[in-house]
Amino acid sequence: MQARYSYQPQQGHGLPHDPLNAIIGPRPIGWISSQNTDGQRNLAPYSFFNCFSYQPPIIGFASSGWKDSVANISATGEFVWNLATRPLAQAMNQSSAALAPHEDEFNFAGLTPLAAEHINVSMVAESPVNFECRLTQCIRLHNAAGEQLSSWLVLGEVIAVHIAPTLLEEGIYQTARAEPILRAGGPSAYYGISEEQRFDLLRP
Repeated sequence: MQARYSYQPQQGHGLPHDPLNAIIGPRPIGWISSQNTDGQRNLAPYSFFNCFSYQPPIIGFASSGWKDSVANISATGEFVWNLATRPLAQAMNQSSAALAPHEDEFNFAGLTPLAAEHINVSMVAESPVNFECRLTQCIRLHNAAGEQLSSWLVLGEVIAVHIAPTLLEEGIYQTARAEPILRAGGPSAYYGISEEQRFDLLRP
């Protein structure tokens, strides 16, 4: 067997760019909208995002640093996940800009805020899928030695789902039709998916 490239993360990877994000990828994007207690909107994408429970549905994202999204959600207990799609890629990227706390990422990215039905947070109107969520846990991560890190895992229960009718065919959600974008490695790599890349497996 050919020798593998090996390294210990604490000692550095020795490569032009950390390969972790490229190996664990492509990853769905947590495009998270939130609101502080004064009603100031916030919208930001997180590439460390996924679904962790089916019943009840629980999704989560991790933030490097105590950012506005984490602060808002911790204070209000509410947030929305918005599906990032290929037509919305540029706007999603714009919403990652480091704006001052009083500035509105919806306005900056040219997006339309849409009031959620069950929580006091705006959804991205242009996004074809939105999840209204209530906070279940906000966990500060720590390393194997028990030392606290400047990273937080935010988990929330999905209490309402909104899907554009065009993405449903005979009641079945059409994943590729939504054109979701997925984060990969390096400073700029994203991927899409297509129906041509689909394959099916049944559990044994």
